Order: sequence, then structure tokens, then C-alpha cells
Amino acid sequence: MLDCRDEVLFYTKQLVNIGSIVNTNGENEIAQALYTMISSFPYFIENPAQIIRPQTQNDVLERYNVMAFVKGTKGTSNRTVILMGHLDTVGIDDFTQLADVAFDPDQLIVELKKEKLPPLVDEHAHSGEWMFGRGVLDMKSGVASNLYLLKYFSEHPEELDGNLVFLAECDEEDSSYGILSAVKDLKSWKDEHGFEYVAAVNSDFVSPRFSGDKNRYIYKGTVGKLLPSFYITGSETHVGSAFEGLDPNLIAAELTRQIDYNPDLCNEAFGETTMPPVSLKQMDLKPNYTVQTALAAYVYYNFFIHSWTPKDVLWKLKEQAYIAFEKALKLYEERYQQFCKISGEPCRDLQWQPRVMTYEEMESELIKAHGSEYTAHMVEFKDNLLLDASLDLRMYAARVVEEAWKWMPDQSPAIIVFYSSLYSPRIELAGETEDERNLIEALDAAVKSVQPEYEEPIVIRSFFPYISDMSFVALSDDDEALDVASRNNPSWGTKFFVDYQEIRELNVPVINIGPYGLDAHKRFERMEIDYSVKIVPNLTCEVIRNLLAK
Repeated sequence: MLDCRDEVLFYTKQLVNIGSIVNTNGENEIAQALYTMISSFPYFIENPAQIIRPQTQNDVLERYNVMAFVKGTKGTSNRTVILMGHLDTVGIDDFTQLADVAFDPDQLIVELKKEKLPPLVDEHAHSGEWMFGRGVLDMKSGVASNLYLLKYFSEHPEELDGNLVFLAECDEEDSSYGILSAVKDLKSWKDEHGFEYVAAVNSDFVSPRFSGDKNRYIYKGTVGKLLPSFYITGSETHVGSAFEGLDPNLIAAELTRQIDYNPDLCNEAFGETTMPPVSLKQMDLKPNYTVQTALAAYVYYNFFIHSWTPKDVLWKLKEQAYIAFEKALKLYEERYQQFCKISGEPCRDLQWQPRVMTYEEMESELIKAHGSEYTAHMVEFKDNLLLDASLDLRMYAARVVEEAWKWMPDQSPAIIVFYSSLYSPRIELAGETEDERNLIEALDAAVKSVQPEYEEPIVIRSFFPYISDMSFVALSDDDEALDVASRNNPSWGTKFFVDYQEIRELNVPVINIGPYGLDAHKRFERMEIDYSVKIVPNLTCEVIRNLLAK
């Protein structure tokens, strides 16, 4: 076992002390500090070309990754392991009056002990076994572990029959510009230095799966994440004649009722089940107050996948949208008839029918109806829309669909299903290739070796349950699945683009060994010190040694 606890804890505090909230200049500050720190290591003083601070590409902001590598001297192998982790954090608004100490674990714990804390938080705060602060868990202690191992092997290259690459990327918490740019640099190093990438080890945080869960988890592969979105049109009317129109918010409400927390939309694979989808936004698109009902509504949902593809999800949700539309119309009709009965007004027959289509289907219909006039207009519209800095990726997509809808020959109420954000691909590590089998064997051996040094069970599972940059170093989806995701995303090619072919060419099997803790992205974010700064580096070190010994 490496005697690494104090050093990893020191690096963790150094990194946490630098506030690096995503999409702020803090990302640049921490990248520069980390680059300076690594450059001071004797190995990199002698080999300055083996550390770089490359700027992200095609990014709306100026920010940087930090990359370094150690070449082993034990043999002539070019087998190479990548250690990866992100430098950015979420914001600190939830720290309220303690925001000024959110990045100072030593001072934060003093202030927290003055508060009336929830029982478990209070126990941890007074135990001396947990560190609190923004980024301690997600995921600067993981980066600190990787930093320690980079330094250790730079001092002991004779232990490596192969190479070790260190990658600290920005922008994991938003749009993954960091890892998407790093893929290009990793490929460049592969060509320049002949690296044979055999595995990547991510160091993102892990947490209990349920109350009372004592396991410390390691994950092979990762969950995939989609953002299925729905543009819903109704039939506008004056509120004084409410039943002369159809409120799209009624359809949106039924859609959320149909999709939110629906177990039928959980995806099981390898005995593990995803969380069900949940709403992340529900709104109408009226710009201001009027007494007219809304023209359209917009909703989107988080959707995790293990084995389903973007195509599978699109068709499943098209079916769910049709069911929701039917239910909304049935409820509308029931209430309309009740109103007619109590008001004495005669009932008319309703003219609407459930109508659901994908964005790709709508586009096909519009091109058939309008040809180049429509396509030329939409190219100009999308380009002009890019100038509106207030629109994030999700709202940009909604505005594109809204504009396209204006060209529809049939304006009767409908639901348009599409994707409005980046697809983070699922990754299965099933042992189908030699590299995958070697990584699984190396991981199993590492856990067997280290487990006696730690009292709680270290358990291996198949899918990391949170969104992470693991999604962008390998692919389990085929080209057709990825094409469906891009063709049904109105922002594709303008607001964002992912070169999935580059990822497929890199295609490194990946696992996650990361710090353990609770309340990531929350005010009481904290890590368990012993596991995070002692066990994690040793597990990762054993995986590296086992892989490069083959």
C-alpha cells in the first residue's frame, strides 16, 4: 500500500481552495495553478514537453485542460493508461451566508459546527473523518488522487512498463467542452508518441445507493443521458371563450403525469436499473401576460439509459406522448360536457385528435411541402439565433422548433418530440474485447488486493449512475443510434456538434474509481477522508500496475 493519505489530502485542499465554478474565470485559475504545480515536479522540469495546457476548441469561453504524461522505463511497451477527472464545480448559492468559506474546508467546518445541523451531518462534522466544502467530493479529491499517482510514477518510472497519462478537464458540469477537446489531444499524443491506450480510469465521486448502504462502489462503464423534449401546440382562444380553444398547458401537464417517475421508462441491463425520467422544465412560451391562452408549451425530462439507444427512447416517448395527448383530450371532453350541462349551452363535437411526430418527421414534411425555401429560411434563422446570448442550448432548440412549426401546413394541435441537449452516451464494459477483459481482470485483482485494508465492502457495479465525462472516451452505440440523436436535435451543427467518430477512433474502455461521500451539489457536500485519499489512490495504482504488467 502506498503511504499517500497526507499528500492526497494536501492536494485536495489546495485544489478546493481555488474556486472553479463552471463557466467562470475560476476554471482558468485552477488550470493555471495545476499546470504550474505539475511543472515544478522534477520529472517535468527535465521533460517540459510532456505537460501541456491546451485551450478548449469550438468553445464560447476561453478555458483550458491540463494534460501530462510519464513514460515508463521498465520496458519498451507503449501500453498507456489514462487517469482523468474534472476541475470545475457547480455554484455556491446554496451555501448562503457561508458562501465566502465554501472553498475553505478548514474554516467551513468551524462555521458549520456553530449551526444546528441534521443529525448525520452533525455526526460527520464532529467526527474528524469527513471533509466539507464545494468540490471536495465532486471531484477535486479524485483529481488529487490522480495528481499524486502522476507524481509518484514520475519519481518511479522504472515501475512502469508502459505510460501514464494525466488529464484534468474543464466544463464537465455543463457542456463537456473539456473532454471533447481532450479527445483530439489524446489522439494527437497517440500518433506522436505511439501510445496504445488500453484503459481510462475516471475519478468522479461515488455515494450510497440507498439509506444504510455501506458499500463503496466502483463502476465499469457509465449510464447514458438524454434530454427528450416536447414542443406542444394547442389552439389559442380568449379565456372568456375557453372551450373554443385547447390549452397546450393541459397537454403538457398530462405529459408530465405520464412520464415523471414512470417505472416503465426505467432501463434494466446487467441486473441494474436506471432512475426513471423526471421533469427538468415545464413552461409555456407566452412572452408576456395576455388573456389569450398560450400558443405553445415546452417541457423536457432527464432520461437515463443503460442499453436503450436514442432511437429506442425517441419511439418509446412518442408512444407515451400519444397516450398523454389522448388522456388530455378525454379530460377536456369530460369537463366540457360537464360545463355544458351546468351552463345549459349546447355541446359541439370536438375537432381535435392526438397528433405526435418527431422533429425529423416534421422536418421531412416541411421540406416536402416547401422545399429549398424552407431549408434556406431555417439556415438563416438558426445562424441569427446564435447571436442571442441569452439562449442556452435547450431554449435555442425550442426556438428552432417554434419557428419550424410556423411553416406547418396543418396547424392543428400537436406534440413534437426531439432532443434539446448533448447526448452523453452510455458505455457498457462487457468484456467483449481483449482490452475490456484485461481491465476487468485488473480491477478485480485490485479490489481483492486492497479490500483487506478497508473495513467497508468495495463493490463493483456495471454503470456509473451520474452524468460524467466517461461518456466521451468510448462508445457502445452504433452509428445509426447516434445519427437518430443528431437528426432529432434542432441545435445540431449550429449551437453544438460532437464528433462521435473521433470518440469511436479513441474508444478506450473506462472505469470509475472515485472518492466516497454525500451531498454532492448540495450545501453539506463532504467526503469520507480515509477511503477517498488512501484507498482510492491505492486501488487506482493497483489497476495501473496490473494492466501494464500484462
